Parts: sequence; structure tokens; C-alpha cells
Amino acid sequence: MNQPHLPASPVGDRAPQARRDRRARIQSLMRTAGMLPVLVLLCIGFAFMTDGFASWQNLSIVAQQASINIVLAAGMTFVILTGGIDLSVGSVLAAAAVGALIASNIPGLGWLGVPVALAIGLAFGIINGALISFLRLPPFIVTLGALTAVRGIARLIGNDTTIFNPQLPFAAIGNGSILGVPWLVVIALVVVAASWFILRRTVLGMRIYSVGGNREAARLSGINVRAIELFVYAASGLLAGLGALMSAARLYAANGLQLGQSYELDAIAAVILGGTSFVGGVGSIVGTLIGA
Repeated sequence: MNQPHLPASPVGDRAPQARRDRRARIQSLMRTAGMLPVLVLLCIGFAFMTDGFASWQNLSIVAQQASINIVLAAGMTFVILTGGIDLSVGSVLAAAAVGALIASNIPGLGWLGVPVALAIGLAFGIINGALISFLRLPPFIVTLGALTAVRGIARLIGNDTTIFNPQLPFAAIGNGSILGVPWLVVIALVVVAASWFILRRTVLGMRIYSVGGNREAARLSGINVRAIELFVYAASGLLAGLGALMSAARLYAANGLQLGQSYELDAIAAVILGGTSFVGGVGSIVGTLIGA
């Protein structure tokens, strides 16, 4: 006698999916906060071994030292999430800082250094993005070439000397504070918050992840892949320009040869240690903050 066909239990159908969702959430948490326990243990260890390590003054100094790398790493996160890489950020920072110092020395136009630094960073970012997205050149080759070329430009416009301005009008960015929190740290946290919002709460962020996950599938789904790639490199360049302002404001000086050396490696390390996949599509800005 044939048994009647009974529909599958809705609870039974949902249980495997719930387990998969829970496993995915745990994996995402581990990618984001995987370095956090190590960081906490290191801080506890240094606090016991070093007098004054946990003091507000020391923590403030450490945070200020990390702030520029956090800003550069935020831009690098956008790039790496699409499966790209930007090896030029250190050189772009140097060129933008030199440009900012030169502009700040113009009598009566000291604040001109701020838009100059941001414009230089954005311009080099757009150039990198255009070569990669429209000419389809490999990101590694383009940005490696830019690393050398932009470094040469930085040395050229600075006449291969250190540019000083002891009366820098925007020096408060590098040495001032608000409610006891250094402006450098405030700027870095604002950049992280804005980056998190873009990546997690906007269509643009979703498309950045899609391009990194599968470029061809993203293109076939109607995403303008070239525009996304152009955006992430422009963002990386703009944030390198912001990092240049922070550096110039802190040091009152910039040298096209020395400033920004190996900054790109520090930024990449922060992104990867923070759990962002080097091939793109997976990662978070919160993880980058922890990795920095």
C-alpha cells in the first residue's frame, strides 16, 4: 500500500540553513576580530612589564603614531576588497606632503596646503584607477611603477630637500586635541566610521564586495566594474593625501625622498592582518582598524 507523501517539516528545512547562517556569522566574526585577542594580550603584557604603558599619555602617543597608518589602511581596504593593490600610497603621501608644505609657505595663503595635499593625492589615485580600470593594466604593475615615478616627482618638486614651515597654519591637526583626544586620532576614527558606513550601509559598498568576489559576475549583473575600480583607487589616493596633511602637520616638514618609505607595506599588513582576503570580496574596515 502506497504511503501518502508528507511535506517536509518546515522546522527540518530551516535547521540546516540556521546552522549554516550561524557558522557564517562565526567565521565572519573570526575574520574581523581574529587579531583582537592577540592585541589585548600584548597590551596586558606590556602593561605589566613596562611602567606607564597603560597611562593616558602613552596610549595617546601610540594612537597618534598609528593614526596615519589607519587612514592609509582604510583606503587600502577599499582597493584590496576589489582584488587590487596599491603600492604607491607611501610615495603619493610624500608628494602630497611636499606640495602642501610648498603651498603653505606662500604668504597669506598658508591654508592652501590643505586642498593642495588632497588634490595631489586624489589626482594620483585617479591616474592609477584609470590605468587599471580602463586600460586593464595589472594593479601590481601600475602601482609599482607609480611608487617609483611619484617618488621622483616628490623629490623634484621639493628640489630634493626638506621643506619646512614652523608657522604651519594647520599644525593643530598634528599637535592639537579636542576634549583630550588628539586630532590625529579623531581624524582616523572619522575615516574608519565613514568607510564602515560606505562598505556596510550603501549600494556602493555592496558593489565593491561584488567586484572583489567575482568581477565577471558583477559585470554581468549590471555593475559598472570600471567605475567601482576607479572609485577605490581614487579613494586610496585621497586618503593618502589626507595622511600627507596629518604627517606635515605633525612634523612641520616633508622630504620627498624619506617621507612615506614603506608606508604601503604597513597599510597592506594592517588590512591582511585584519582579515581581508588578498584576492578580494571578503573583509571589513573594523578588522583593518584592529590590524593597524
